[in-house]
Amino acid sequence: MPTNRTAAVLRELLVRHLTTWLPVALHRSRRVTVALAWAGADGGGAEAALRAVVGHAAQVRGRQVTVLVLADEATDLPSRLGPVEAELPPEVTVHLLPGGPTRLPVALKAASAAGAPLFCFVDLSGPAYAEVLRACANGRNGEVLLHATTSARPALVSAGFPLVAEVAPVLGADGGAGNASADVDDEAAGVIAFGSRSDRSLEAVRDALWTVGADLGVRYRDPAHPTAPPVDVTGGASLDPLARELLAELRRSGPRPVTDLRRHTLTNTIYRATDANQALHTLLQERKATRDRESGRLAGDELITPTP
Repeated sequence: MPTNRTAAVLRELLVRHLTTWLPVALHRSRRVTVALAWAGADGGGAEAALRAVVGHAAQVRGRQVTVLVLADEATDLPSRLGPVEAELPPEVTVHLLPGGPTRLPVALKAASAAGAPLFCFVDLSGPAYAEVLRACANGRNGEVLLHATTSARPALVSAGFPLVAEVAPVLGADGGAGNASADVDDEAAGVIAFGSRSDRSLEAVRDALWTVGADLGVRYRDPAHPTAPPVDVTGGASLDPLARELLAELRRSGPRPVTDLRRHTLTNTIYRATDANQALHTLLQERKATRDRESGRLAGDELITPTP
């Protein structure tokens, strides 16, 4: 079960991504579903999410938004959410349901979520559940922001999410970022994973992770490299590890378009797409790679080639 500090990170990340996702989903469809599920208390996340929906009331007009809320240990949800529900436009329907994340597939089916854009936030007390992730995939219309105790990448890929990003948050023992040598005292905060089919959503989540990390003093580690030092995102994070990874990827697979290398950055490292551009410029300046054009902004279709 997440501590107060972990809950704060998850709450801020949920709000930031929901604020990004909802306008896009409402532009695509007149009917969308938001599903929020906690294996335990929600840590204020349900209330914060509804307030984010209130902030988009003008865009909701004339559409249908269904919000499902499941939290095992949040018995005070009705009293906390009541005042926020009163501010919602009539097009938004909120269902408070018994049980936690394991009940999500049944809840989504009952809400007729199939076929329309779906965003799921799932906070687990253990590993990811395959049936829950399959329900969140919702055919080709779903994406999920997930907190679990271990890596969820294989489960997300198996559930049908072609784009997956993961980070392991490192919360300093002093409540802030601490220093990279104090990991023995740091709080284990599990893994935050995201599954989607949208490069834009993937980029937005990674940007939100870095913003939340900087605001709350959180460092991130790649779950695939648990012994690597965490990256401090509060300012001036070194891009040398990313440059080395991109060069290694180029040497493994040969010349790649910039778009592919940005996607590789988002799905296989903890860095942002903008960081990929900077790291590529470093490789070009150091003559470790070459580009199609001699100068100017790196275009998405421009081919980057490793030097021999």
